[in-house]
Amino acid sequence: MRKFEKISLNQFMKDTKLTEKEYNKIIIPKRATQNSAGYDFHILNDITLKPDEIIKIPTGIKAQMNKGEVLMIYIRSSLGFKYNLRLCNGTGIIDSDYYNNQDNEGHIFIKIQNEGKETINLKANDRFAQGIFMKYLTVTDEKQINNIRQGGIGSTNQRRNK
Repeated sequence: MRKFEKISLNQFMKDTKLTEKEYNKIIIPKRATQNSAGYDFHILNDITLKPDEIIKIPTGIKAQMNKGEVLMIYIRSSLGFKYNLRLCNGTGIIDSDYYNNQDNEGHIFIKIQNEGKETINLKANDRFAQGIFMKYLTVTDEKQINNIRQGGIGSTNQRRNK
């Protein structure tokens, strides 16, 4: 199964300074055309990014996917091309075991930077990033891995064995 869903209201309130009204306006990512690869993520509230400024954006979204799959997050092409906006980590990697983790339910955050020379204004509900589900390969001589995810962002450094 592969799908997007909203995190719980409790998690949303814990993770953001936003309100229940904004939670109720979360848009589940969807593709814009029948041949689009990317599912568009929407900004929850108006933001202004000055040159060189960085902002961490909560999406209110989590993604469920199959084992052997990954959700890759990219800035929307038009924002990178026209305004020089970039993801701070280049490409976001959302592993399948990030979904419903104990720290943040798998809440997807996207951190962007304005590397342009002009201030950029993004309005609530603007599409700003896109996610693409992909299968990935592993090496054939890999030893069995028994570690399981303990938490949210950066938690693969903190693992426990089954």
